[in-house]
Amino acid sequence: MSLRAALFWVALAPGAVAETCAPDAVYLKGDWGQARFSVEIADDGEERAQGLMHRETMASAAGMLFIYPRPQTMSFWMRNTLIELDMLFIDPQGVVRHIHHRAQPLDETPIFGGHDLTHVLEINGGMAMRLGIEVGSVLKHPSFSQAEAAWPC
Repeated sequence: MSLRAALFWVALAPGAVAETCAPDAVYLKGDWGQARFSVEIADDGEERAQGLMHRETMASAAGMLFIYPRPQTMSFWMRNTLIELDMLFIDPQGVVRHIHHRAQPLDETPIFGGHDLTHVLEINGGMAMRLGIEVGSVLKHPSFSQAEAAWPC
């Protein structure tokens, strides 16, 4: 079985996408299907500054969710980041507005994500393409205003 097929099967296995939200998991869905990632949360200045720096590996179904208190313009970089990452830039309703595929380790070139964003999900580089995640996909997590979320908990 190919990696894409295995990941697709795991993402769509019965019970893989629960109906309830938990702080340590994000759920994504779109025309491509659904997926779940176990996440670490970066929701204060120190955690956001550290991000995924100095890590040599990350589990395939893991990631880091950066949460900001209000919509803003976002740019990220890969300073001291040793693993290739996909960056999903997300608006206050949980809609993916931009995906930067395969950000290169240690590259300090700013990666512009867009305006009016509140979240960034970092996952292993190439994972978004392997799963078919695309702009317009929606993310479910308790950090979104549930009254405004495109996919509420």
